[in-house]
Amino acid sequence: MTGYKDVIGHAEPDYSVEQRELIARLERDLKVQLAHKQHRLAHSLSVASCAEGLALLYGVDPYKARLAGILHDWEKALSGEKIVSRARELGIDMGVDLELVAPLLHGIVAARDLPNSYPEVPPEVWNAVKVHTTAAPQMSPLDMVLFVADGIEPLRPKTPGIEASRALVGSTTLADLFWESFVGGIIYVLKGSRYLWPGTIDTYNRLAAAREGAGAR
Repeated sequence: MTGYKDVIGHAEPDYSVEQRELIARLERDLKVQLAHKQHRLAHSLSVASCAEGLALLYGVDPYKARLAGILHDWEKALSGEKIVSRARELGIDMGVDLELVAPLLHGIVAARDLPNSYPEVPPEVWNAVKVHTTAAPQMSPLDMVLFVADGIEPLRPKTPGIEASRALVGSTTLADLFWESFVGGIIYVLKGSRYLWPGTIDTYNRLAAAREGAGAR
């Protein structure tokens, strides 16, 4: 049975020359962007590889998954204060003071700022980057792959929640794997007495209602 170890140890897909060139260029640019945050760089490249492996396992485009992984934490180069400032410049509205949700903004800002710099990146990649911290009531398979990979990539320290998600890889559907990761993230926020964005509650309720309607247990 294919599982988490197979996902992180997968062979690279047979990409075209153009695809390999873009992957290499984005990785080079990311190394410059995150040069002063080596731990974040290592995480981003690990997420890219993990997302690629999950995509191969669950029938999602591995190329788009890898691009999304490379790009998802691009704006982590900015401080919390600067990312809030940039979000305000872009007119991003989260329904609350942006300072309260600063950790959620980097994906949304990147999805707005980067497409002009990398027009060859497919639009669905940017959407996955946008929702990788917040999730959304409707998640595409690519969105779910990036969301899960961000949470379970092998450089993440072992926690009961992360290990529970890792154990499900290959033994359940992508939708159920995403749900486990999403709910685990909410529990993590609550246990840490952190601020929970109201939009997360709305997304949870809408996803839960959809699962109930679909007969999910």
